[in-house]
Amino acid sequence: MLVVGQIGKPHGIRGEVLVTVRTDEPEARFFAGAVFATEVPRDRRVSTGPAPAAGVPYRVPDKLTLESLRWHQGRVIAQFEGVHDRNVAEALRGVFLQVDSADVPPPDDPDEFHDHQLVGLSVVGLDGAELGTVDRIDHAPASDLIVLKKAAGGTALIPFVSSIVPTVDLAAGRVVVDLPEGLLDL
Repeated sequence: MLVVGQIGKPHGIRGEVLVTVRTDEPEARFFAGAVFATEVPRDRRVSTGPAPAAGVPYRVPDKLTLESLRWHQGRVIAQFEGVHDRNVAEALRGVFLQVDSADVPPPDDPDEFHDHQLVGLSVVGLDGAELGTVDRIDHAPASDLIVLKKAAGGTALIPFVSSIVPTVDLAAGRVVVDLPEGLLDL
C-alpha cells in the first residue's frame, strides 16, 4: 500500500478536513469518488474521537470514499462520504490515506521511485561498506529523506538528493550514498 495523503485538522463544522498530499501525482489520486484504504498512525491504533451524537468512540473505517474536494494552498480540503460532522472529522486526524501499489503505474523517469520499491534495500557507502537498510522514506518540504536503519543500531536521516544518493540499483537491491562527514553521527 502506498501512502498518498494524511488527514489533518477539520475545516469548518460540516466534516471537511485538510489533507496533506504525499504523492507526485495528486490529480490522479484525489478526485470525487476516489476510494482510499486507511491506516491509523501507530501511536493511535484506536480512534478516540466521539461519534456525532452518541458520545461513544468512533472507529476509523477501513476505507474512505472522497465525496468532494477543493484545492487550497497545496492542500486538499476534502469531504468524505459519511463524515458530515466536525467530531467525526476530528477523529480522522492523522489517518493515512493509501492506494494499492498494483494500481499505480511505474514511473516513466528512471530516476524516480515509489517508496515501497526502496524500503528494505541495502544502503552502502561509495567504498561498498554496509551502512544499513532503508526503513522508510519521509517526505519533507525541502527534499525526501531516507530513514536509514543503521547496521550498528539506531536510525539516521539521509537527504534523498542526487549529490548524496548518486545510485539506486533496484535490481541489485542497494542504494549507494556519498555522505558528508558526520551525517550518520547526528
